[in-house]
Amino acid sequence: MRFLLVAVALLLAGCGSGATAAAPAYNAADVMFLQMLIPQNQQGIEIAGLAQTRQLPADLKVLAAAIESTQQTEINDMKSWLGSWKQPETMDMNPAAHAGHGGMQMTAPDLVGTLKTAPDTEFGRKFLDVLTGQQQGAVELAQTENGTSGGVNAQARDLARRVIESRSAEVKQLLNFKP
Repeated sequence: MRFLLVAVALLLAGCGSGATAAAPAYNAADVMFLQMLIPQNQQGIEIAGLAQTRQLPADLKVLAAAIESTQQTEINDMKSWLGSWKQPETMDMNPAAHAGHGGMQMTAPDLVGTLKTAPDTEFGRKFLDVLTGQQQGAVELAQTENGTSGGVNAQARDLARRVIESRSAEVKQLLNFKP
């Protein structure tokens, strides 16, 4: 009986000491989100960069340049965070590995290739379609980070929130352009 009382006293003392388990700095969902958003952003930069060499309205070229700049800054931040967590920048390239995270939200490479070779008369419409879809894919990816089974890292969750807000606004802008 004495042993039981001592054990209970020790347990209670531990509970009252104010010691709490530290929240994790990041989890697997944070890592996967960043590893998936890096190539998604790289592709967005590639697509947006096509605007600078083609006949498009000046406002659309400005938006494309802003997309490039924003997404490069995000890539730099994500690589820095992954490095500080000692996690790889690249992910498992097996698409099945990402099904629980909503799957890869990349634009099909053949669409990007078709866009690159599109004649000037078709480029504007195709550019708007491809870039709009690419930006919407980023929104869908970011929603997985902030979902109920998403990440715990405050910086990654804030990035996801900003991606949702900015990309959604960009999609609205893109939909207003007439090729």
